[in-house]
Amino acid sequence: MTARLFVALELPAAVRADLAAFGHAAAAADPALRAVSEDALHLTLAFLGHRDPADIDPAGEAVRGVRSTAPVLALGDALWLAPRRPHVLTVALTGMLAPLHAQVVERLVAALDWEADARPFRPHVTLARVRRGARPHRELPDPQQAAFAGEAVVLYRSHLGRGPARYEPLARVSLSSQ
Repeated sequence: MTARLFVALELPAAVRADLAAFGHAAAAADPALRAVSEDALHLTLAFLGHRDPADIDPAGEAVRGVRSTAPVLALGDALWLAPRRPHVLTVALTGMLAPLHAQVVERLVAALDWEADARPFRPHVTLARVRRGARPHRELPDPQQAAFAGEAVVLYRSHLGRGPARYEPLARVSLSSQ
């Protein structure tokens, strides 16, 4: 048995509500899309994949050891990933995320037998998934603009199966406001 793990930045409730409304409106206008639920919206900082359950405690300690001020972020443009053959509808995030991302990755590499993704970090929040075999409409309105601070770094275990994925928080560290 394995545990599918990832570390994410927790977003403020009001921002999640606005993003969820945007995702649900996009899905209502396009049957190719399935909106992500509000409680599942997050910014992934590190995807660990399927891991031995023994890795949960060291990964949790790595997360609890993160020390950072809350990054100030802003919602960017809606974008499709992958651009040529979209699988998800996302909203880009802008702001000073690089130091937090680097710290999380560094702590996880030190705690686990894990290598960080070689691709450049592309901060985004997934709002809707494209249904298997469907082709979404490509034009989208821009999401409502908002500036906000991330609230916490969280280690999650994702449970896949029938229906949408369910994310179980395993370790959490609040970010300081200054």
